[in-house]
Amino acid sequence: MSSGNLSLDRRLSYAMALLAQGDAGAAADLMADTLTEAPDWVAGWISLGDMAQAAGRTPNAIAAYDRALQLDPRDSHGASLKRDVLTRNRTADKVPSAFVEALFDGYADRFEASLVTSLGYCGPELVLAALGDRSFQSALDIGCGTGLAGAALRSRVKTLEGWDISAAMLRKAARKAIYDQLRKQDLSQLPAPTVTYDLIVAADVFIYLGALGPIVDWVAASLVPGGTFAFTVEACDGTGFDLRQSLRFAHSEPYVQGLLEKAGFTGITLSSAVLRQDRDQPIDALVVVATRP
Repeated sequence: MSSGNLSLDRRLSYAMALLAQGDAGAAADLMADTLTEAPDWVAGWISLGDMAQAAGRTPNAIAAYDRALQLDPRDSHGASLKRDVLTRNRTADKVPSAFVEALFDGYADRFEASLVTSLGYCGPELVLAALGDRSFQSALDIGCGTGLAGAALRSRVKTLEGWDISAAMLRKAARKAIYDQLRKQDLSQLPAPTVTYDLIVAADVFIYLGALGPIVDWVAASLVPGGTFAFTVEACDGTGFDLRQSLRFAHSEPYVQGLLEKAGFTGITLSSAVLRQDRDQPIDALVVVATRP
């Protein structure tokens, strides 16, 4: 977040304090003035966008996010998503990889306490229940994080592999010694399938991927005949997918069902459940299990 200039960093801290006190307009004014001295400060433009949005200055917020994206095409702060939420004109079909990686590298130390203890997350338990009492020879946990799903699955599988984009999350998972192999992998850039699995699981992962067609096709090619695909998505109405204020994607039942059928999956079940809490509100989800013929 630093500009490299202690004085300007202090102004950001003061602007954040103003925002926390409810004076978003003053915070945005201070941040705009600060950026005249640091026009290439990406985090500063992101902060200005957030403050302008809170102050109801939508055009100013969009302009600030556009400037941040211009300075940082990798979009490590999620400017494109913030802009899309404001304009209600979705241009992104996934959360930028750089944003996801930075988010979880910084979040790893408090991830489990926040997600499980504070938000009541139960994705692994929902997936495990949906699988019934079946056991599997080989399993891949994509977006494994710190290993919450892996820990739930370990007694059901002979070999277990985990992939995640965040090195810090993978280090946490490694300490649990529940995976036979861990790999740093961007799920939006999956390699051509070279190994097949009996089970592929993605618990609370597809919230970072809007368009699921490519990964559903990849999973279909990476399962043995009769293999199982189990995952969760945040649920939304309609027939497609939606980017939420939380900067996460939600998917509709017809969208998920259609993609699975198109990829050749059978025995598809979609069950409604509450995945976790967010701002004291339950997050409705779909728990999905499908079979490759």
